[in-house]
Amino acid sequence: MPLPDDDKVVALANELLATFDQIFGLHPGYRAAHAKGIMLKGTFKPSPQAANLSRAEHFSRELPVFVRFSNSTGLPQLPDNDPAANPRGFALRFFLAEHRHTDIVGHSIDSFPNSNGAEFLEFLKASIESPAGSKTPTALEQFLAVHPATVSFIEAPKPTPASFATEKYFAVLAFKFINAQGIEQYGRFRILPESEEYLSQEEVAQKDKDFLVDEMLERIKNKPVRFKLVVQLAKDGDITDDATVRWPEDRPLVELGAIELTEPVEDNAAKQQQIIFDPIPRIDGLEASNDPLFELRAAIYLLSGRRRRAAAPVS
Repeated sequence: MPLPDDDKVVALANELLATFDQIFGLHPGYRAAHAKGIMLKGTFKPSPQAANLSRAEHFSRELPVFVRFSNSTGLPQLPDNDPAANPRGFALRFFLAEHRHTDIVGHSIDSFPNSNGAEFLEFLKASIESPAGSKTPTALEQFLAVHPATVSFIEAPKPTPASFATEKYFAVLAFKFINAQGIEQYGRFRILPESEEYLSQEEVAQKDKDFLVDEMLERIKNKPVRFKLVVQLAKDGDITDDATVRWPEDRPLVELGAIELTEPVEDNAAKQQQIIFDPIPRIDGLEASNDPLFELRAAIYLLSGRRRRAAAPVS
């Protein structure tokens, strides 16, 4: 996983990383965002129709996988029942061979607040400059007045799930799927649970600070945790390079396969500290779209990951 060749993208990634540190504080050994999590392992079994959409090798054979579930924010001790822990994160690694893998990264809302990194940085800085009690209009209010997509993201429902296993997740960015005949189709990944279940505010308030992590560890002792990997297909004319623009819900969904998680990853904290997920697939048959967030996210993940690996081991 290399850094992007564009020095401006790398510089922006470093500035965003420093801004996350300013918001959440520096927590060596942890991610700058989605710091608190748990990682499970299992298998992915592709569906018969997956190869019709893409010739990528993980859609043609059963493979071992890791999945990391996480809270939002860069606070590793953030309680699971804190509203700021939503949206939840989901990162999936397919192990193709020794030292070869490809990933899918998403979160539990089908939306993103900004269409590019510079705008996202402006949003974060406006938030920092608008603490409670600030004179109005605050910097954040002025930003939101001209960025309706960010308002939509902030106002979108973000309920707390009863379990990481009862939440749905979205990869948000669009990908290009290419099959063996060279036919190209754009789509967006979704990861769907066997059943969805969310908590009321009253139920959330009664939960323990680690209830999602503890619940998952207990749940997986009794039976596997299962998800379906599906893709929402774009139609001609649908925008594929702007993560703030969602496609209509009447766009078809194709099931690509089943994820079955059976146990926690050994040395969980250490493995979470070491693993660096890559939002760019880097595999034949599946490509990133022209969305500018791909390269920026890859740069941030790598820079954050290198820093995390260099820190003392976390427990």
